[in-house]
Amino acid sequence: MKNILSNQIKICHVTTVDITVRFIILNFLRFLREKNYKVSVVCSPGKQSPFFKKEGFSFYEVKMTRKITPLKDLISLLKLFLYFKKERFTIVHTYTPKAGILGRIAARMAGVPIVIHTSFGFYIGPQVSTWVKRLILFAEKIASYFCDLIFSQNKEDIELAVKKKIVNPKKIKFSTYGINITRFNSLNFSQEFIYKKKKELDIGEGKKIIGMVGRFVKEKGYLDLFKAFKIVRTKNPDVVLLLIAPLDKEKNDALNYSIFRDYGIEKEVIVLGREGEISDIEEFYSLMDIFVLPSYREGFPYSIMEASAMGRPVVATDIRGCREAVEDRVTGILVPAKNPYQLAQALIYLLDNQEKSEELGRNGRRKAEKEFDERLVFDRIEEEYQRLIKEKIKRCCD
Repeated sequence: MKNILSNQIKICHVTTVDITVRFIILNFLRFLREKNYKVSVVCSPGKQSPFFKKEGFSFYEVKMTRKITPLKDLISLLKLFLYFKKERFTIVHTYTPKAGILGRIAARMAGVPIVIHTSFGFYIGPQVSTWVKRLILFAEKIASYFCDLIFSQNKEDIELAVKKKIVNPKKIKFSTYGINITRFNSLNFSQEFIYKKKKELDIGEGKKIIGMVGRFVKEKGYLDLFKAFKIVRTKNPDVVLLLIAPLDKEKNDALNYSIFRDYGIEKEVIVLGREGEISDIEEFYSLMDIFVLPSYREGFPYSIMEASAMGRPVVATDIRGCREAVEDRVTGILVPAKNPYQLAQALIYLLDNQEKSEELGRNGRRKAEKEFDERLVFDRIEEEYQRLIKEKIKRCCD
């Protein structure tokens, strides 16, 4: 589809926190800039602000909380409305729950012609109380009236949204965001590099590594993993746990690193990324023999896409999002959520069956090449931009 005056199209991307921009949508923003769109970013103040300015994006800070805070949310909504009104964007594209709700409402109130939201998954996991779930789904339903299109990261959320009449089925489409499969490729890392990296981390030769990437909160299933890991070590004592686990103090279920002592595994656990995300994370995937994600709630897990692209077999919970990213017994193994014993058995099986583990990893890489390549995703999203521009911006079609 031919671009319609892309150099005149101003697009604002809105997220609650800055790490979403830096580590999830940054490559898409660069893609749009290469296509000559004028790209702006809005998110809460954070450590990544200097990076965005260095990248050359127009950047504006609006503090948004990640909890239900009515007064603060109203202030954030007003600030977003005034900014959108001033800048006169053609498209506002929102991400994450809080920014998605406030951003969509503010954009439409400000007269933005095209409003789009990408849903990383409804925040309605088993740890969320019933009244909070109802409130979240109600807020999503209201926000859906203020936008033209919603990209959902998984198909089960689409089914739920349509069934519960949260979204008009004509407004919602399936689209993951994809990853850079050239960057996440095990062929980039030699055995010599892996040996040196293990030595830096004081991981002995012959040790097997189970790895996980995710915020250090209960929702990610860490407590189940620690219980499972104790079982695994009774069968495979030469195994260590490598965690890329940044703190998330804003969350009610945030964990503390001292918890390893409670499980008696502090000597077998290596934690990286304590202060935030790691920019060279692909290097650490290269060390892992197995990737695990025992989460309770996911939209479409980036960590699984990355691990699969790196050719690592995956053990994950059989929940929304994970079961779309993992083909059970083909690219990994799915286990019931909150079941440390079955989680342990899956890990033990892969540790004891290297040939099968490698087969799952190879299949994962093929799946990543076919389904997770961000370049294909970016083209599809831009096509939707262009479709909406043609439909809603008549002057662009003259």
